Amino acid sequence: MGQKVNPILFRMGNAYSWRSRWFAGKKDYSNRVLEDFKLRKYLNEKLESAGLDEVVIERSLSSIKLILRVSRPGVVIGRGGANLEEIKKGVEQILGQDKIDESNKTVRVNLKVEELTHPELSAKLVAERLIGQLVARYPHRRAVSQAMEKVMSAGAKGVKIQLSGRIGGAEIGRCEKYFKGTVPTQTLRAAIDYYEQPAATRSGYVGIKVWIYKGDIQES
Repeated sequence: MGQKVNPILFRMGNAYSWRSRWFAGKKDYSNRVLEDFKLRKYLNEKLESAGLDEVVIERSLSSIKLILRVSRPGVVIGRGGANLEEIKKGVEQILGQDKIDESNKTVRVNLKVEELTHPELSAKLVAERLIGQLVARYPHRRAVSQAMEKVMSAGAKGVKIQLSGRIGGAEIGRCEKYFKGTVPTQTLRAAIDYYEQPAATRSGYVGIKVWIYKGDIQES
């Protein structure tokens, strides 16, 4: 089972918590899910240069809180908080300027920026770096080797990277897997970060999957 499912979803509730934390009835549930999707898409495009790793959305009756985990918080905040205000306006626009709740009060938007202390241990940032290199026609084996070296140097217990598609512009698609250390995908107490995304190269899409094993979770 651990080889076939998303490692984060496989450990949800045990090792990881939900990234969207709110409750809604049948009437509003679909609208809330669509809003979350639009917010994540907007923030990923807006904060691409800031090294955005994760967006956590928390809702209450009168407010919405967005927790942004980034490797470069200064890019998000900007000089005097100018960038933060611009992002807040964009979020309010997605939610709707005239949006009101049941109490006829406008929904407050709160932004919290958290610094990612070890960006090399983020599967999302590692995958995005590989995508940029493959699109720029950088040798894929060298790119993967350098990425794994950085991950292991940052303190990871293991890393696995998988490429699939027309790798290096080959005529026939294939799948290549690279390992370093150990990645126990079936152990529920193992803290494994995972991310997948295709790279749109000149020859076609190349799927990229990254697993990073950070160690076992300490149970209290």
